[in-house]
Amino acid sequence: MKLKLQKLKLSDTNRFAELANNKRLWLNMRDTFPHPYTIGNAISFINFSKKDNDNHIFGIFYNNELVGAVGLHGQEDINRHSVELGYWIGEPHWNKGIATKAVALIVDFGFKNLDINRIFASTIESNLASSRVLEKNNFIFEGVSRKSAFKNNVFLDEYNFSLLKDAY
Repeated sequence: MKLKLQKLKLSDTNRFAELANNKRLWLNMRDTFPHPYTIGNAISFINFSKKDNDNHIFGIFYNNELVGAVGLHGQEDINRHSVELGYWIGEPHWNKGIATKAVALIVDFGFKNLDINRIFASTIESNLASSRVLEKNNFIFEGVSRKSAFKNNVFLDEYNFSLLKDAY
């Protein structure tokens, strides 16, 4: 599998918006990920991803085609050595092992390049495929936050995972 992570460019805007504008994808994302997803949303996100801050965001490219995005998001104060992992793959590329490989690459980047001790992620109960991606990357299941997420007018359990640097 030819997969790489690289910084997003404004020339990726149309493809990014095309992949992101999918209700089935949106159902598994936080509400800050809009639906419908417009060209304007894509431009804003790509510009945000280029800023020099505590977020390390990359496009996921499979066979030189943009198929999704992945990022590590810095935390503050006593949690400053932890980052939250977020990722998504466009539906035409689901079930190909792309997310699993992209998470492996971003984890490697994070532990080798950032001053962090912990990478954490959460999934909602309806997104078992994403939980499986984390498990395949040796994330430890930490527990359930019962009915803590409210998505599409339904309360859902959130599944919490983490990976520590010394277990990497």
